[in-house]
Amino acid sequence: MTEPVAETAKIPTSPSPLAKRALVWFFALVLVLALFWLLRDVLLPFVLGTVLAYVLAPVVRQWDQLSKGKMPHVLSVLWVEGLFFVTVLGVLLLLVPILTQEIPLIKKQVPVLVLQLAQWVQGMAATLGISLEWDAAKIKENLMGYLSASGEATWTTGLSFLQQGSSWAMSLLTNLILLPMVVFYLLVDWDRLTTGLMSWVPERLHNRFYSFIDECNHVLGQYLRGQLLEMVILAIFYSTGLWLFGLDLALPIGIFTGLAVCVPYLGYGVGLVLAALAGWLQFDSVHTLSMLVVVYGTGTVLEGFVLTPKLVGKRIGLNPLYVVFALMAFGSLFGLIGVFVALPVSAVLLVAIRRFRQRYLESDFYQDPA
Repeated sequence: MTEPVAETAKIPTSPSPLAKRALVWFFALVLVLALFWLLRDVLLPFVLGTVLAYVLAPVVRQWDQLSKGKMPHVLSVLWVEGLFFVTVLGVLLLLVPILTQEIPLIKKQVPVLVLQLAQWVQGMAATLGISLEWDAAKIKENLMGYLSASGEATWTTGLSFLQQGSSWAMSLLTNLILLPMVVFYLLVDWDRLTTGLMSWVPERLHNRFYSFIDECNHVLGQYLRGQLLEMVILAIFYSTGLWLFGLDLALPIGIFTGLAVCVPYLGYGVGLVLAALAGWLQFDSVHTLSMLVVVYGTGTVLEGFVLTPKLVGKRIGLNPLYVVFALMAFGSLFGLIGVFVALPVSAVLLVAIRRFRQRYLESDFYQDPA
């Protein structure tokens, strides 16, 4: 009888070069995301500075071409960056007429409203058989004295608060100082930095990589133009809506709210609080509530379901549902930084997915009939 032939053990083959490269890129991406998440509390000025440098770099390059070498590159950077931050400061200065008109009204109205509230509480307590006795005139006098405190006392209180080591206040101050410096140094060396990053790309991948970067630049340019158009439309909408309700400060509050939507949630929230405060000091509560519900409620729907999906999401090729998901997901993972970079990063990922899909459809794995 012949003995059965033993089966030879199958030696596992090593991964293909393509699989190795994919594995390397995967772990590199995981490492970058992990570092990003761990350092998210200190990355805000650097991430925001990089975004601003990316936006302003073409303007600096165009300015260098217009000056034809007569203006040093550093001065061009200072001119463009200074103009940008002056514009931002101008938007913030819209708050000045709001505050200068509302603060005196607050000093007059708050004591009266508190006195009315105290009388209402006293009346409600009396209906329940509870006797509350307090000197309403004394309450009003104390409030008037507190609200009429000198500016020196207010400054002393604020300075004392900062001296107690408020971490968020120090962080805000640090970021405000650091952001212009980050933008300046990035703009001065932008071309050198981008060239240095490109040098890491293998030569055989240059054409494919540059094509990818060009498509990303096109998509991000569409995103920025859509964002600017959305800001202008919302500024006109909020100003007109508040003016139709008769608000005296409709123009500065409306323009500020519309332009500040570039800071997700925060800009809209500040505008809403300012409108509520101005309406509360000028109108009765019913008129103020109606104004806020109609103007800001409609503005929220207009921004979230029409302008952002159509002007921003559609321009970069994102479905409106993906836009909402990207904002929520990135915000949940990385906080305020995530909200800032949600749509730009989603646009870049969209370009990568498109190219991956195209290569997948052309691959033997997809086209193999077996």
